[in-house]
Amino acid sequence: MASNPSQSEQPLPYDPDAIIKPSFSLGNRIRRALWGTVYVLLYRPSPRPAHAWRAMLLRLFGAKLGPRCRFYPKATIWAPWNLDCEDRVLVANGVELYNPSMLTMGSHAIVSQGAYLCGATHLYNDPAFPLVSFPMRLGAYSWICARAVMNPGVNAGAGSILGLGAIATRDLDPLGIYAGVPAKKIGQRDPAAVPAQYRPASN
Repeated sequence: MASNPSQSEQPLPYDPDAIIKPSFSLGNRIRRALWGTVYVLLYRPSPRPAHAWRAMLLRLFGAKLGPRCRFYPKATIWAPWNLDCEDRVLVANGVELYNPSMLTMGSHAIVSQGAYLCGATHLYNDPAFPLVSFPMRLGAYSWICARAVMNPGVNAGAGSILGLGAIATRDLDPLGIYAGVPAKKIGQRDPAAVPAQYRPASN
């Protein structure tokens, strides 16, 4: 006579709790699983100078990249299909781009080692705890320094700088220099550091 299955072997009862339900569609999860496999097997092990190879892999999964973009092998890109970069963008090792919505980067934008761009959060006052995502933009010649964090929906103006380990909770003004937790404006970059076409209009 067969023994009764243990509690761990029995199927779990239906649980209507919305918190444990997937936040993304099955199609999205399959797409991310495919990208994750390519990332582990072909992207991450690639030699450091192989920027063209990694750019090709990102484009295969829908990324729009301008010429000479440099994505380093230990950068994590959550959804390449939500990535739109102009020319010569640099994303360093250890960067995490969590981009459930579109992430746009202007010409010569830099994201340094260990920085985190967070493109989504949850509605914590809603019992269903739904995930909400936001488009984000890094302006041309902006620089997100090492270990810095950009909160969901925060944008960096052209030529702005978010300093080491800072956490941006509000948009960064063009050419503004920010530091601290939360990030506060501590200075202004010399307009000459940014090509004229990207400088804010003078009053």
